Amino acid sequence: MDSFLVLHKLILLLVIFLTCNYVQSQTPLAKPNKPSAIFVFGDSTVDAGNNNFIKTPMKSNFPPYGRDFINHIPTGRFTNGRLVSDFIASYTGVKDIMPAYLDPTLRIEDLMTGVSFASAGSGFDPVTATLSSAISLEQQMEYFKEYKSKMEMFIGNEKTLDIIKNAVFMLSAGTNDFIVNYFGLGEPITQFMYPNVTSYHMLLFQNVEQLIKKLMNEGARKIAMVGLPPIGCLPEVITLNKDVAINGRKCVEPMSYVATEYNRILESKLKAMQTSETKLYYADIYKPILDLIQFGKTKLGFQEVNEGCCGSGYIEAAVLCNMNSAVCDDASKYVFWDSVHPTEKAYYYVFTIIRPVVDMVLNDYKN
Repeated sequence: MDSFLVLHKLILLLVIFLTCNYVQSQTPLAKPNKPSAIFVFGDSTVDAGNNNFIKTPMKSNFPPYGRDFINHIPTGRFTNGRLVSDFIASYTGVKDIMPAYLDPTLRIEDLMTGVSFASAGSGFDPVTATLSSAISLEQQMEYFKEYKSKMEMFIGNEKTLDIIKNAVFMLSAGTNDFIVNYFGLGEPITQFMYPNVTSYHMLLFQNVEQLIKKLMNEGARKIAMVGLPPIGCLPEVITLNKDVAINGRKCVEPMSYVATEYNRILESKLKAMQTSETKLYYADIYKPILDLIQFGKTKLGFQEVNEGCCGSGYIEAAVLCNMNSAVCDDASKYVFWDSVHPTEKAYYYVFTIIRPVVDMVLNDYKN
């Protein structure tokens, strides 16, 4: 009789165990209170080192880049330390820093919480990436599809789709389309095809819309897009301006106006594209970077606002910023690290200004 009772209890426990597991498997996953992952697409402002693994002159995996990064390692980030995307990942609690997707040392745990597909030199115009031998946005999208396939193999379709559905997608590009392509190396052909800036804006917006729709089709439900900085205030643009000898090192206002018009239309288009299922967010970096340049010396603790820390401060970037270049002693006194890219301190300031947008995204997970 005792044996019968013991057997009966064991059978009962087994039934309860199987029933609970079945119910759990049929119950939808609880809504997270933070993003499941962060996926980043774009250019050097968010490239965590993908260009280390391709043939391109646009690399920064050597000193003095990374001088103030963790363990003073040059990771391929185009600055002395961390990027805005790193600060966002840390602030949201997703991960400490964003890894590069092409890094062969990444573990499954790293992939699960998101990666950066960005490539320095890229842009929304495919020609822009070609000029720098960078990874185009189209190819970055293909890498994301490859990522999905890998994850489905490791953790299954359902969990992969759940990660993507609850992730944040961040897009940061467009500057190279103007300073490298339209007004730079690609100028003769690109300006022939698009004789005014407005027509080129339309091309870029068409490509932006296509990219966003592709992300939606892949399951993206929260997409944040960064606008353009005041491109006329970048040290390289100032230096190459023909009137710099007359006017001194001042922002090239017509170039910055191109960015303001782009940002105005972009914000409007993102609002129009938003659906009941997918939320689109616009992050303005124009004003915080302009504030750094206009008030950096007087209010924000910087000593140099229109020359880079690395090199002469004029046109050095990528391979032209190296250990043979003159490098300032304290990058935290500079807004720009090289002729194009901000310092870690400047990036952190930008992050603090756009943090309300990040908080808005986080609130959407709680509501």
